[in-house]
Amino acid sequence: MPSDKFIKGRGAQKNVPNRFLQHIYETRDDFLEFCRIEGEEADNNKTQYIQIFPKTIVNKVTSPDVGMQYSMNPYQGCEHGCIYCYARNTHEFWGYSAGLDFERRILVKKQAPRLLEAKLKSKNWQAETIVLSGNTDCYQPAEKKFKITRACLEVFLKYKHPVGIITKNALILRDLDLLKELTKDGLVGVNVSITSLSEETRRILEPRTVSIKKRLETVRRLSENNIPVNAMLAPIIPGINSHEIMNLAKAVSDHGARSFAFTVVRLNGAIGQIFTDWIRKTLPDKADKVLHQIEECHGGTLNDSRFGIRGRGEGKIATQIHDMVRLARHRYFKEKVFPSLNKELHATYKNGQFRLF
Repeated sequence: MPSDKFIKGRGAQKNVPNRFLQHIYETRDDFLEFCRIEGEEADNNKTQYIQIFPKTIVNKVTSPDVGMQYSMNPYQGCEHGCIYCYARNTHEFWGYSAGLDFERRILVKKQAPRLLEAKLKSKNWQAETIVLSGNTDCYQPAEKKFKITRACLEVFLKYKHPVGIITKNALILRDLDLLKELTKDGLVGVNVSITSLSEETRRILEPRTVSIKKRLETVRRLSENNIPVNAMLAPIIPGINSHEIMNLAKAVSDHGARSFAFTVVRLNGAIGQIFTDWIRKTLPDKADKVLHQIEECHGGTLNDSRFGIRGRGEGKIATQIHDMVRLARHRYFKEKVFPSLNKELHATYKNGQFRLF
């Protein structure tokens, strides 16, 4: 059972110091403690949306461990609050904490569709799949309000350009009309993240995400419309969801997924401190066991930055996870293939447009 200090509806249970800031301000926490003692309501746990103005939106991905070349993120920070999220560390670049700030202060890029269009129109741009999003979920709750992701999909469709999507939100079904049009030319592939079949686990691990039932329904609906789906069974966390690999693989296959991917959890940067605080408050009886098993997968540490190893893990526990994954793929995905996206139409379309002038 979570402790009485647990903040309901959030993953992170506190803000941790920002490693890039020289000065740490304690006044907010002092004020909250004062209000608690005085019986006043100091914090209503609301999410703030903050508009920012980047000059570019498409990012080159240089990590050899990530299966994408380019990504774009309409939002920074994510209200889903997944406690393990590697993107938490990027919030520090904006001057915020990777903890509660990451979930409560969402940075919004309203000009993303315009910046994307400028990129796709560039004469030097050669079509490569751009992934929405490589960092935070492009269909997080903010998207219902701002509709930036939908506007970006309209740009991809206009320029016949391939796009990948990573999400764990059923809100993607709102844009089924655009996805169906993109699919006609082989221009879209969707990655749906499903980390557990247990609602109890989902609620504490990913507190503001849709239910597992709705996520599986999303896989089914997309698949029924011939939109290729890859299930992201990630991260696999020893002692929390590692025992579910076979059942997860069967469930997503039964609902139409054409493939699945996984990673072994790693807790880099501030995430190690945030996760440790969370698990001691949320699952105190299992905390030491889970933390030690994660460390065993990463050479005795929670923080693993070694290319080629950090996402796969090593040691006996990681080997067991990989063995289960191989068995699951053989049993449930033997005859299934996730297709490559079409990169040829964009050049044809762009050249055709140029001839008009």
